[in-house]
Amino acid sequence: MKILREHWASKMGFIMAAAGSAVGLGSLWRFPYMASENGGGAFVLLYIIFTLIIGLPIFIGELIIGRHTQLSSVSAFQKLSKPTSNWKLIGWLTLITSFIILSFYSIISGWCLNYTFMSLNQFTLGKTPQDIRKVFDILYTSPNLNLFWLFIFILLNVGVILRGVRKGIEYWSRILTPLLFAILVVMLCYTLTLKGFPQAVKFVFYPNFSQITSSTLLDALGMSFYTMSAGLGIIITYGSYLQPHTNLFKTSITVAMMTMMVSLIAALITFPIIFTFHFPPEEGTGLVFKTIPVLFSQLPGSLIISTLFFMLLVFTSLTSSISMMEVLVANMMELFHWQRAKSVIISAIGIFVLGIPSALAGSKKLFANWQMIYGKDFFDTMNLISANWMMPLSGFFTTIFIGYVMKKEIIKNEFLKGATINYLFSPWFFTIRYLVPIAIIFIILGETQIINIKIFIK
Repeated sequence: MKILREHWASKMGFIMAAAGSAVGLGSLWRFPYMASENGGGAFVLLYIIFTLIIGLPIFIGELIIGRHTQLSSVSAFQKLSKPTSNWKLIGWLTLITSFIILSFYSIISGWCLNYTFMSLNQFTLGKTPQDIRKVFDILYTSPNLNLFWLFIFILLNVGVILRGVRKGIEYWSRILTPLLFAILVVMLCYTLTLKGFPQAVKFVFYPNFSQITSSTLLDALGMSFYTMSAGLGIIITYGSYLQPHTNLFKTSITVAMMTMMVSLIAALITFPIIFTFHFPPEEGTGLVFKTIPVLFSQLPGSLIISTLFFMLLVFTSLTSSISMMEVLVANMMELFHWQRAKSVIISAIGIFVLGIPSALAGSKKLFANWQMIYGKDFFDTMNLISANWMMPLSGFFTTIFIGYVMKKEIIKNEFLKGATINYLFSPWFFTIRYLVPIAIIFIILGETQIINIKIFIK
């Protein structure tokens, strides 16, 4: 039986859902600590450049694939290529990448739930900034707490996705995404008053090009993919729910601007706290959870503000996680002809099982010698491999597919539907066919030390 495909009720609903997916914890959690580990300004500049010349073109291309086929990633690549070809493997790569990211992403979202609960209990009262920062280290090494909040967060995802596209994903995205923007602006206004704000501005916006390495380039590239949800099958799936005459270029620009703005705001909230209280800027994955609560402890009405912020952080992480889970669910529905409920339950069980090693990474209750062998614990390993390797490779093969496998007439027709400026197609197609794959290959070759990035920078 063919399952009737839902569509977004409005263009704004899609923008809020896509922006919620793109912003999520990528901008609020990952961007600040990646910027801190890569020296600040140089990384930020590279991230903006890569988002505009690589992430954005791929985002548009994935929308074209999704809207034209009205299918999710695996079936979409299969439909647009020859039956005997292996291009559908790109769809499977996006599916596996979403699955891996969601397994550890749900752990981070569980931390957000935990901090919401702690905020209600005013956990910062009577604690010094150093004591507040230590709370995260205790949480990271607590296996039972991590498993508990992982389970609760996955249940939240199940509750939303069971209701479908319009009543579930779109409905909540229209409410939660604007709320997040509002509270971020309020927090930014406060950090403007901190004495560390000028130093933070210099750290974020003044690039030191001598600090750029091949790893910086790859991290910035991975960050641009992460915040644009590129290479995950999300945009293909969301594109398949689009109405025929949506202006893809204009809509994509809107999402790109929103995600870059939130990433920069997150940095300008986080780093003034770091420099005001003289914290070390290289904090890794726990950066946001160690710095933001210190700010709240200095504010009047911290219970309300802190609880509201972490609650909204839960909601915005939910807008991202439901987009990744929808990739799994939609593909299962198409490939196995399952009903939505069955696909959701099986996806949820799989995510929880794969999330267990990440939940136990800090306590070393599972794979105790993982870090000694691989250099990072299981959580950080999954984070690095998915964002820095799997997503860029998925994006690279997607650009090759669009540029050399898909029929140009199909691509052009989809690009121009609802468009008001027709001449943009040629430069976009040139970019996706030549510039983007060359740039991705160049960066990957630099990281593997086949070429010397420093020579080109000098």
